[in-house]
Amino acid sequence: LRRVLERANRLGFEASAAFEYEFFVFNETPDSVRAKGYRDLKPLTPGFFGYSVLRSSVHAELYEDLLSTCRVMDMALEGLHTETGPGVLEAAITVDDALRAADKAILFKTFTKVLAQRRGLMATFMAKWSNNWPGQSGHIHVSLRDRAGKSVFHQEGMPQAMSPAMRHFIGGQQRLMPAWLAMVSSTINSYSRLVPGFWAPTSATWGIENRTTALRAIPGSPASQRVEYRIAAADANPYIALSAALASGLWGIENTIEPLEPVKGNAYEQAAPPELALPGTLWEAAQQLKASKEARSIFGDAFVDHYAATREWEEREFRKHITDWELARYFEII
Repeated sequence: LRRVLERANRLGFEASAAFEYEFFVFNETPDSVRAKGYRDLKPLTPGFFGYSVLRSSVHAELYEDLLSTCRVMDMALEGLHTETGPGVLEAAITVDDALRAADKAILFKTFTKVLAQRRGLMATFMAKWSNNWPGQSGHIHVSLRDRAGKSVFHQEGMPQAMSPAMRHFIGGQQRLMPAWLAMVSSTINSYSRLVPGFWAPTSATWGIENRTTALRAIPGSPASQRVEYRIAAADANPYIALSAALASGLWGIENTIEPLEPVKGNAYEQAAPPELALPGTLWEAAQQLKASKEARSIFGDAFVDHYAATREWEEREFRKHITDWELARYFEII
């Protein structure tokens, strides 16, 4: 990430970022989840209660505990509320310079779990813990400013006030997203989230204020104009994911990459061009990353080879495991 930020600085840019996380909270302990084999876990609250005043008020002490902890640890939250699903919360961390934003993200994930366990609860940032509920996002909001502190993305008189630099930034992110997906979707479980209809992107699409696409352009004031990198899940390493989001955008500016036409309406119901298809497995993603000349140029051969090798190792470990689905599918009938 420091290398990417140095690249931005050489181009005359300073980067800002903010992470937002969804995470499930359970009335469980590290001992109880193991005793249950991670099955039949009891969520903090039942049912669909997104943005619920009721749930938030009943558990006000937990909310205040988390909010105050984040304030004291210099990672203050802009918002904290319930999301779709039993016991799921969403937290938006306040925007900061990019490196500090990633620091705050990793601290938030760690100490949310610490705080939960100190209260006899458990929090998980898995990309998808259940077949029945949407996955958990770790969306990243990014923007650039010049050395004078002026927004690089905002330009009056342009459609949606989008500057050419913002358009090219999105173009680079879109073009490199399939090849760099392993940096953002880094676990076996990450790919269980990327399925149609569960509020996670399924191809490298973009749109204006469109939450069904992988990249959401957010028009606004010079201070708020930004891109939301919605492909990222809660399980991603914030340093590596932010590196991918920023470096691909900077590459787009450097090479004046135009994005394809923005998606209007539901991206799940529209066929995306083949070049926007995302890898379907961690192994496939690792192969695409290894083959990316842009990744090797920007991140270096040592990082690309080592990181891809770790993802291949993860896939091989998974293939040694016999899943519940396989047992139910094949044990008797085959």
